[in-house]
Amino acid sequence: MKRKYYKRGLQALTIMLLLFGTEIASAQEQLGRRSRAELLYDKMEYANATLAYEKLVDVKKPRTEDMERLADSYRRINEYELAENWYSRVVLQPDHKQESLLHYAEVLKKRGRYAEASKQYQTYQEKYGRDESIARYIQGADSAVVWMKNPTLHNLKNETTINTSLSEFSLVPTSGGVIYAGEPQGLLDNKSGMTGQSYLKVYAANREGNGELSYPNIMEGAFNNALYHVGPVAVNADEDVLYVTRTYPGKEGENYRSDGLKWRKHNLELKIYRKNGNGWTEEDFAYNNVKDYSLGHASLSTDGKVLYYASDMPGGHGGVDIWYSELQGDGSWGAPKNAGPTINSAGDEVFPSVFGDTLYFSSDGWVGMGGLDIYRSVGKRSTFSTPENLRYPLNSASDDFAYVVAANSEDLIYGYLSSNRTGGQGGDDIYSFVFNKPKFIIQLEGITRHKETGDLLPATTVTLFQNGKEIAAKGVTDKDGRITFTLNKGEPYRLLAEKQGYHSDSTSVEGLFPRRDTMVRVVMNLQPVHKVGDKFVLENIYYDFDKHNIRRDAALILDQLVATMRDNPTLRIELSSHTDSRGSDSYNEKLSQRRAQSAVDYIVTRGIARDRMVAKGYGEKRLVNKCSNGVPCSVADHQANRRTEVEVLAY
Repeated sequence: MKRKYYKRGLQALTIMLLLFGTEIASAQEQLGRRSRAELLYDKMEYANATLAYEKLVDVKKPRTEDMERLADSYRRINEYELAENWYSRVVLQPDHKQESLLHYAEVLKKRGRYAEASKQYQTYQEKYGRDESIARYIQGADSAVVWMKNPTLHNLKNETTINTSLSEFSLVPTSGGVIYAGEPQGLLDNKSGMTGQSYLKVYAANREGNGELSYPNIMEGAFNNALYHVGPVAVNADEDVLYVTRTYPGKEGENYRSDGLKWRKHNLELKIYRKNGNGWTEEDFAYNNVKDYSLGHASLSTDGKVLYYASDMPGGHGGVDIWYSELQGDGSWGAPKNAGPTINSAGDEVFPSVFGDTLYFSSDGWVGMGGLDIYRSVGKRSTFSTPENLRYPLNSASDDFAYVVAANSEDLIYGYLSSNRTGGQGGDDIYSFVFNKPKFIIQLEGITRHKETGDLLPATTVTLFQNGKEIAAKGVTDKDGRITFTLNKGEPYRLLAEKQGYHSDSTSVEGLFPRRDTMVRVVMNLQPVHKVGDKFVLENIYYDFDKHNIRRDAALILDQLVATMRDNPTLRIELSSHTDSRGSDSYNEKLSQRRAQSAVDYIVTRGIARDRMVAKGYGEKRLVNKCSNGVPCSVADHQANRRTEVEVLAY
């Protein structure tokens, strides 16, 4: 049995191999429903565990532990919206675990709901005492609220020609091309036990004059023949020396015992490969010590005289620090020196890169938006300025790392970073970024109103999305119910307005190509749900003819209702389905009941308690126009009667 523990900040790419241990239950054994769910969870088969736990929690009084494990399983497979839904129920239970509240705040942060995350972190401190790291999370969440309201003008692009459904990261530009680390697809042997994917290899791809990447392939060379992970890689200016991080493949290493099991930890090491004809000559970096610590993530200074790297060797300021070695007169590298407390925190500093006199690195120990944030600091060796967070959108609620600059001028900055942010192709993805000083400004003004009265709604949270679910910016409307965002030319966007006590509203904005400064205004009307008897129609809920299953387009609309139910935990509703008059009265009533029940069943799977909803099919009993039996009507008039309605039963 083999398990992999892969965390970018703490001994990134380090693995743990289970040497021997107890036997687990045979697949042939007949297990009870809860035993099967627990087994799947313990085996870290989290996707399968969600299916098992969903059945356990669909009862009147679900066990808190079952809901916690379901929420945690969703969190671990990066289904953060579903994790949030379930954690929002878990934390209302008096017997929830301490870490569940912390995970809830973490998931809120992952979804870009920083104001809500800050409240949960504060609740955690009130219940369990003040903690320095929690205080930093609160400060980071509060800073993120400001940064997302006023994002920098960097434009990010997912490099889909090289990104796959697996992980690609740590791209380094070369002359006419790039190299990066990636998980190979389709290799049948030597796979990681936890991810089920092959160990990392070093890839190369072409880079055209316009920056387009193409023809990714695994590089030939001895460095790619290692047993476990290979990468990331640093390259010198002449491109004849590679500094390759890899997981140590030998038998030496730190041994651990836990719960009757014995583990061997395989740390990172740095290997140096020098070009020799058509091949590469391998040598060890002199300061590897795989029995005691990891060392990797190398980067050369612009003049090639200083080698920076990340290591958890003794003598640092936290878990993993940035260290450096200086080139000696004989061509060797000097003894490691710590880059100092100005950039190294009590947390982890990893993935250093250098452009001119600026050091870029990722850290989870300074105030930031997510797990790993990217920072820059001016200086060299152990003398640096205070680290500056690169803010949104270069940083996100997820892990952002391996930032490299390919070009930098007064009006243009171009480069690459890696991230596992939502909306990507796979696990870790490579993004290019460009900053162009705009010639003109495109602004979008959103206005939020009460749908029934038309009154302006201040303090409404408005999220600007691009490329589907990627958050471009986020903020709260002012006292006049208004908020303003800056848009990129030619990009389509979607706005979502949310406020407690109201059902959300969204609208789309097509890509704009103006020739001067432009302001676009859109209005979003929010339906109140805080008064018993309030009714509203769920727009654009469609079913296939004679069917009651939930289509994908209908699921998107129902997800907005899920969010309304989640954010208003005292809300109880009747969800009703209605048909037109065509067909028999009895048939229409039965079909509408099935449709209403399917909608409720779907919402339950998204984390809303079943006893908060009543499914009711009215068939053709509540027509909204004259189109009753035998009355000739247009298609549009019949469509108006085929609707899904929500009525507030309690708030």
